[in-house]
Amino acid sequence: MEPLRPNSVVRFGTYEVSFQSGDVRKSGLRIRVQQQPMKLLEILLEHAGEVVTREELRSRVWPNESFGDFDQALNIAIGKLRSALGDSAENPRFIETLPKRGYRFIADVSVLDTDARPKRPEPEAGDLSATVPGHKLQGAGVAVAPNRRLWPTRWVTVALALVLSLLISFAWRFRSRAPAPTGIRSIAVLPLDNLSGDASQNYFADGMTDELITDLAQISALRVISRTSVMVYKGARKPLPQIARELNVDAVVEGTVLRSGDQVRITAQLIEASTDKHLWSQSYEGELRDTLALQNRVAGAIADQIRINLTPQEQAALKNVRVVNPELTSPISKGVTSGTSERQMV
Repeated sequence: MEPLRPNSVVRFGTYEVSFQSGDVRKSGLRIRVQQQPMKLLEILLEHAGEVVTREELRSRVWPNESFGDFDQALNIAIGKLRSALGDSAENPRFIETLPKRGYRFIADVSVLDTDARPKRPEPEAGDLSATVPGHKLQGAGVAVAPNRRLWPTRWVTVALALVLSLLISFAWRFRSRAPAPTGIRSIAVLPLDNLSGDASQNYFADGMTDELITDLAQISALRVISRTSVMVYKGARKPLPQIARELNVDAVVEGTVLRSGDQVRITAQLIEASTDKHLWSQSYEGELRDTLALQNRVAGAIADQIRINLTPQEQAALKNVRVVNPELTSPISKGVTSGTSERQMV
């Protein structure tokens, strides 16, 4: 297969993948693929038909991680990718597992030519009117019909340019005065996935979900769905637009939490409910003692993306850096259970 470029569009089966926008479409309809599974898909497509080792995937997708649970995180990401593509490990159509080695993309892959542009037709041989000005043809004794469309075409071009400039000016003024274009005034934070592979760490992911809900709930202009209402969707396999309709929200936040020792990584994605479109995604990493500060950064970034006007008090609350004592976050004295969110500070 020819080398892939940043703007490549790759097709396999009924699927198309745009490397530039990160969209995956099936028969023209967009399907949702999370950030890390999407990175894995791009790497496998770059090496279609070849074995991609687990170490190579680790260096490309988790380059700065030293977590001991990498195998579990990779298995979860591959599982989510297969689920999005309707594939299976037992009877693979796209992704083949090579035990203790890696993975291989086995479907036929083709690269669409996104740079193809229709070329301007060349004048046919003997067509002097296409290359020689009319007044010279007349001087040579050749009868030339007057170009009656020339002036109307110029006037139409000038008129369109004036209308376009007026529209741009109006849009600029309207944008500077109008409220947030996204129209997001309600949001639901779905339970964050625990990528540690350790079921005993589920409490930590639930606690992070609770804290993020609490931070966003401080924004008075934003309606945030309660923790009790969103926790029923933990592990649910429903499409996000359906969940958003059931909760009656404009947008949904989903993400993952990976904790290993005193290191934490939070990955969050903001998705517009009506279109199932990713508006923003970001990963935040730091020490366990900085967990609450990371949560504040996530909440602040979400508020910035939906252009909610924060009061000075709300801005101060989201910038307030709090520190967690790692020694008080064990399952016995963690201070965070599936139903509460007590904070231990030092």
